[in-house]
Amino acid sequence: MAKKIVLTGGGTAGHVTPNLALIPELRKMGYEISYIGSHNGIEKKLVEDFNVPYYSISTGKLRRYFDPKNFSDPFRVMKGFVEARGLLKKLKPDVVFSKGGFVSVPVIRAASTLKIPCVLHESDMTPGLANKLSFSSAKTICCNFPETLSMLPAQKAVLTGTPIRKELLQGSKEAGKAFCGFTDDKPVVMVTGGSLGAQSINETIRYALPRILPHFNVVHLCGKEKMDNLRLNTPGYKQFEYVKSEMKDIFAMADVVVSRAGANAICELAALRKPNILIPLSAKSSRGDQIINARSFEQQGFSLVIDNEELDEDILVESIFDVYKNREKYIEKMKESNQFGATETILNIIEEAAKK
Repeated sequence: MAKKIVLTGGGTAGHVTPNLALIPELRKMGYEISYIGSHNGIEKKLVEDFNVPYYSISTGKLRRYFDPKNFSDPFRVMKGFVEARGLLKKLKPDVVFSKGGFVSVPVIRAASTLKIPCVLHESDMTPGLANKLSFSSAKTICCNFPETLSMLPAQKAVLTGTPIRKELLQGSKEAGKAFCGFTDDKPVVMVTGGSLGAQSINETIRYALPRILPHFNVVHLCGKEKMDNLRLNTPGYKQFEYVKSEMKDIFAMADVVVSRAGANAICELAALRKPNILIPLSAKSSRGDQIINARSFEQQGFSLVIDNEELDEDILVESIFDVYKNREKYIEKMKESNQFGATETILNIIEEAAKK
């Protein structure tokens, strides 16, 4: 009889893409895979391409700050718990693997009440609130940074790294240029603010285009509903809200990447050995995990970091030219680091947990 696994996690692409990296390998191992996510989260759209049965539950965000939704969201979480428990009783998985995000909390808690073993994965250096709430229900907690081990329950913590989608390593520079319509031999700057986009990065790169485009082509993944219609026909500048299958080809042609500093994104950059400029999300609008991630990569010599508060056109242009000039130095540092092997390690942990 086929082994069964439920994957969960959502809210941003960072809580989904490692799950997507595992799906082809889990299939090879004979697992029957289901996914539990939220009704309208990005995970629903991303999972569709993998032909995995998708089940949605109610979810609410658990905040550390005052918000009127703090009064209603706990009821959504409780409803999600009941829905998740019903789904798990029907699906009867041997194991649950969670990538975090608030949709995962009711799933993990429900699995715990049904004695289904759970494996969690924490990408950031400091654990997020959703994962913290699930620690007690987990059999094993995988993490990305050595520094994180001291913040996890010692008997459950394992340093694994982050699963990287194998297809990202198989991109074509020529296909990327064709997809973007770039016909010359200028080096390429790839700009991304994550799946939701980043307004400060979007605005700054667009202001800087007159100084960048004489020297570089720019492909800009700007986020949902964040396209600039006035620049749709600018030669050498190509915008997309979000890309899926073509991402590998865009990465392949990129000489410099400008990015937020989500843990999954920066681990992909390191695995692909892409010289990069990280602009972490401000501590004013986050818990500061991206700043910690970025500084770790900067100290290892993988990245140049610009604080979001200091970001302006001059600094961004200067940084792009600097990183491109010194690109070989960054590539060599990333080659020295072993960012591979996470997928196999995590699959072994899942197999062990499924044996109960």
